Amino acid sequence: MKKYFIFLALSLFSIITLKSQNDNQHQFTLGIQSGYNLGLGFQANITAHNILMDNPLNIRFTFGHTNLNPGSSDDARRIFINNATNGTPEKKGRIIDYRLDFLVPINIADDSFLKVGPRYANFKGNFNYIGGNENFDIVSNQFGFGVGIGKTYAINDVLNLEVNAGFDYFLPNTITGHDTSYSPDDENINGRNDNQNGDIPFTFADADEAINQPKYMPQLMIGINYKL
Repeated sequence: MKKYFIFLALSLFSIITLKSQNDNQHQFTLGIQSGYNLGLGFQANITAHNILMDNPLNIRFTFGHTNLNPGSSDDARRIFINNATNGTPEKKGRIIDYRLDFLVPINIADDSFLKVGPRYANFKGNFNYIGGNENFDIVSNQFGFGVGIGKTYAINDVLNLEVNAGFDYFLPNTITGHDTSYSPDDENINGRNDNQNGDIPFTFADADEAINQPKYMPQLMIGINYKL
């Protein structure tokens, strides 16, 4: 959580500082978008335009929320708790992500742009086994990097429609659930053993395969921007 607050604070500070340098040259835009982002995703963003005076470079901070399949219920219980099979599994998952993008105009089409910048994602999957007396969360926090392209279509003087597509990559990080953690270096805490295959200890690779924490995140979004 501490890393998230640092990322958020730096992002907002950058936008406010760049905007305050010359209010006559700058403009804010607020936007909301929805679409595919490893699942059904929703985003809200704020964009500061023309941050380098005569250079048409924009900077955008985005907050996103995505609902997704968190992974395999059977494997989650085996890898993070035990080998029990009782209970009816229910699961739900979400990703909260934060993006800082630099938007650069490109000549593919009018009002089109390239976006590139850092990412931060908080993954949480809940696994509930009805009748099995087990209900636990699996979480991870990851930094990443993303690129994409977009295009806007003017609706009127203050509104425009935006369509954009992108691809994000997130670095692997520790996956924690119940009292167990699996780390990329396999310095694991309270790791379980695979009793179905020779009682071999589970690894980070096993946990990463079972749980849908983001790694590669393609997205296709559409939404409305409002010029302040």
